[in-house]
Amino acid sequence: MTTHASRAAQSVTLPGTLDEAVAALTAMPAAVPVAGGTDLMAAVNKGLLRPAGLVGLGRINEIRGWQYQDGHALLGAGLTHARMGRPDFAALIPALAAAARAAGPPQIRNAGTLGGNIASAAPTGDALPVLAALEADLVVAGPGGRREIPVTHLLAGRELLAPGELIGFVRVPLLHAPQVFLKATGRTGPGRATASAAVVLDPARRGVRCAVGAIAPMPLRPLEAEDWISRRIDWDGDRGVAPEALTAFGEYVAAACVPDAPGGEPLPPAVLHLRRTVAALARRALGRALS
Repeated sequence: MTTHASRAAQSVTLPGTLDEAVAALTAMPAAVPVAGGTDLMAAVNKGLLRPAGLVGLGRINEIRGWQYQDGHALLGAGLTHARMGRPDFAALIPALAAAARAAGPPQIRNAGTLGGNIASAAPTGDALPVLAALEADLVVAGPGGRREIPVTHLLAGRELLAPGELIGFVRVPLLHAPQVFLKATGRTGPGRATASAAVVLDPARRGVRCAVGAIAPMPLRPLEAEDWISRRIDWDGDRGVAPEALTAFGEYVAAACVPDAPGGEPLPPAVLHLRRTVAALARRALGRALS
């Protein structure tokens, strides 16, 4: 894995099932689960982490695909970004496929996994705003069995993984409606997001869901902006919306996610630029979804 791996980890366990992985983590509480290792091994090489052991998840086939379940897709945590970026997956969950394709260069997309993106909880994780907008749930496997928690609860620290637990699956509702993910980076080509936005239409509930990523420790949901624009869309017709409403939506989202400075002081240029970026991403994402 790297030249540092032998010094960093005293033991490596390679379970074949999710239950075996839970048992290995329970028997060795100081061990760390690893799938693609794109974040973990970077931390090891920088000297930020020295795990006592590793539990490799690469041989667990049950978490490397997906299945359908009661109007939802049950996505294995071991799905790689490269696999999620393929056309068959894009037809299922378009925004998540777009986020996977934008996750970085090929070597990162081929190794990095959906579960790792969630577990590392990096603010710039491309899948995170999409999962927040989709209101996805996590299926967590542990010594006491399996339980479900909203993905946003884990990202916000409201619920934490207990010893021996790991993310097995992600349960995503299949909305069969347009979804868009956009991100801004500091350079041309794949790179870490300076801001990102996911917009999901929910025609059954006549609603718009939006989540903004990379600008805070966890994705932000501008709920008032969602409600405001949802009431201005022609759901019974062509899902049209006035251009000025589209522009106002972007500004509404940006103001909610990048608020004014206290005391009415002007925002610093960098923060003002970030607000404009968020406004543009939200406006364009919704415009593409509606078109």
